[in-house]
Amino acid sequence: MKPFKYTRATDAASATRIAAENPNAKFLAGGTNLIDLMKEDVERPDELIDLTNLTLSQIKALPSGGLSLGALGRNTDAANHPLVRQNYPLLTQAILAGASGQIRNMATNGGNMLQRTRCPYFYEVSMPCNKREPGRYEGASGCGAREGVNRNHAIFGWSEKCVAVYPSDMAIALSALDAIIKVSTPDGRERDISFADFHRLPGDTPEKETNLETGELIVAIELPKSNFAKHSYYLKVRDRASYAFALVSVGAALELEGSRIKQVRIAMGGVAHKPWRARKAEDYLIGKETSAENFQLAAAAEMAEARPLEHNRFKVELGKRSIVHALEMAVRGGKS
Repeated sequence: MKPFKYTRATDAASATRIAAENPNAKFLAGGTNLIDLMKEDVERPDELIDLTNLTLSQIKALPSGGLSLGALGRNTDAANHPLVRQNYPLLTQAILAGASGQIRNMATNGGNMLQRTRCPYFYEVSMPCNKREPGRYEGASGCGAREGVNRNHAIFGWSEKCVAVYPSDMAIALSALDAIIKVSTPDGRERDISFADFHRLPGDTPEKETNLETGELIVAIELPKSNFAKHSYYLKVRDRASYAFALVSVGAALELEGSRIKQVRIAMGGVAHKPWRARKAEDYLIGKETSAENFQLAAAAEMAEARPLEHNRFKVELGKRSIVHALEMAVRGGKS
């Protein structure tokens, strides 16, 4: 691990100011991803800005009927908070599907949004990786996974420079729930980023994973008032039941009028460089009946745009079946 300077921030203003002055600094909260990357020599910050003294952990109801999750709140606390369980059960299910209980006790809500890919080519410093070493390689030659073992990699939105997938379960639910990321800037302002615009597809700059600017700090995640509590479900398909990242995951949320779909949200994990909103499936289902046939047609419409790699073609069919199953479970309120 490279030597680094350790700085303890006293408030959001000091944290963002220090980070703006040193683009090679990193914020430290739970550290469940960052410290591992530093040990592997993947991340090499020369300064860590400790955020643990900041008062950004509160979970509170908003006047609009929504909910605010403090960025430094722990994943366990978010998953088990009564207002989350009552009004956003999809989020509870997604958080509890991720990692182990010990990691959820340490990991923070804001840090969860900034997880980096678990692509083995990204972690192995002897292998080429455009994300880990931007600018060193040319095109696809800088992505070891592109022509390598890519079973766990993207089928949507990838580029020649990167086929990695984004790992967070929590973020898939937040995508389906149309969350907003509240950000503090180095000049003392606060700005909002819609969840759909927060993470990026790789394009030519796979190292840029979010639309945060230098020095900006996530201070809260806001959820709008939801009409999906009665009919939502998070499905995670993985190689083993415990402590594994998704091959494919689906967060499905429905607002029903009888058996007709008034509103629907579908987000997918394990398939792209960011949480993937299944917009084609959503558009197809609006106003339709909650039938198996409609769910299958919606899933087929979404997965028709997939671009599988050599070793992950199975994800296309798995994605179809996962969308259908998640929607069926959501109709039943998550009950088998």
